[in-house]
Amino acid sequence: MAETMQFDLVSPERKLASGTVKAVQIPGATGDLTAMPDHAPTITTLRPGILVTEGPEGEKRYVVTGGFADITPEATSVLAERAYGADAEGRAALEAILTETRAKAEGLSGPDKDALDLVADNLARTIATIS
Repeated sequence: MAETMQFDLVSPERKLASGTVKAVQIPGATGDLTAMPDHAPTITTLRPGILVTEGPEGEKRYVVTGGFADITPEATSVLAERAYGADAEGRAALEAILTETRAKAEGLSGPDKDALDLVADNLARTIATIS
């Protein structure tokens, strides 16, 4: 079993990260998952959240606003709608999404409102983890 795999994080604006990692924690649309070397081939959509890599230099955190992750046994490629370091810029991006989500939820009722309220709660928790 390989101990590392290739990781690439790209958005339409730039390539944010590229290198070897031991694991990638991904905020999947249907739940969080961790990709590691020799992972079964998987493609998943992303939800807004924090993506974490574990590599030789330690842990690195990134904010993604959505997109896709392509996981193979040898590599994980994340194609993000938007991606930032988990810093003030990333926090501001998530806060803007949270504001938009809350505004959309105000005009709804029933299951649609409940779903957006859940998304807003998850975003608020994620924002709280960014220093």
